[in-house]
Amino acid sequence: MSSVRILAETPDTVTVSRADWLRLLQELEDAEDRAAVRERRTREELLGKDAARRDYLTAAEAQRLIDGESPVKVWREKRGLSQRGLAHAASVSSSYLAEIETGRKPGSAAALRQLAAVLQVPAEDLVSLAASGKRSPAPGRRTSR
Repeated sequence: MSSVRILAETPDTVTVSRADWLRLLQELEDAEDRAAVRERRTREELLGKDAARRDYLTAAEAQRLIDGESPVKVWREKRGLSQRGLAHAASVSSSYLAEIETGRKPGSAAALRQLAAVLQVPAEDLVSLAASGKRSPAPGRRTSR
């Protein structure tokens, strides 16, 4: 990591130049990218490449998520399930699942866990970027996942 010059400091804050701040953000993003690649390689070694890659999103699927589409819907379609089929397998009502997919309801933690189990993804992967409060990447910037 390159050095950062502190411009001002209080017990609660530290002020740095915008250039230093942007460089720190870039270095953090790069570190997250490297960690994600290591995690994926480890998973591929444990499960085998074909099994592990079944869970990778295509560029089109990732773009749907970036564009704000429901992660539940994206993963449901990736798994080849109908709304009714997923709702039945996860023991949630079809109408509730439809409300989650359209963003009318966020989905309870219990419902998201049940859906995640059927879809074979971590429950946190079913929370949209907008609902989770995560920042969207700046235009032209890559995402960390």
